[in-house]
Amino acid sequence: MTAPQGQVPVTVRTFAQRFSATRRGARLARLLAANQFASWGLGPSDAAVLVVAELAANAVFHGRVPGRDFALLLRYDHETGRLEIEVSDTHDRQPTPKAPTSVDEQGRGLLLVEALADRWGVKERRGPGKTVWAHISSRNPVE
Repeated sequence: MTAPQGQVPVTVRTFAQRFSATRRGARLARLLAANQFASWGLGPSDAAVLVVAELAANAVFHGRVPGRDFALLLRYDHETGRLEIEVSDTHDRQPTPKAPTSVDEQGRGLLLVEALADRWGVKERRGPGKTVWAHISSRNPVE
């Protein structure tokens, strides 16, 4: 009989969920992300929660295709301190940050993501649509 082997510690944690492309779905994505960050020990993660909220809202308002959901994927690498946020929707329209005027009531979401994340971008996904991603590292704390 062989001696039991010690388990290798898990350093990368993930969370994935699909949501209805509605305001309620975007709100639920934000709330579940905040809960997940807390369970990973990230403490008050206002910046990361705001990034999730903005990307989810964009998926609902700009990337919505009737009858299709959007997906949230979170990855946290404990070793590097890097948090990866991905929001996928089924619309082909690419997000572009714009400089809103002082009277615009919308249009600041990607500017906030750009300010809070170390990097962000858009990548293709399998099937229709796109994935908008953002990385937040320990150099740019999630707290």
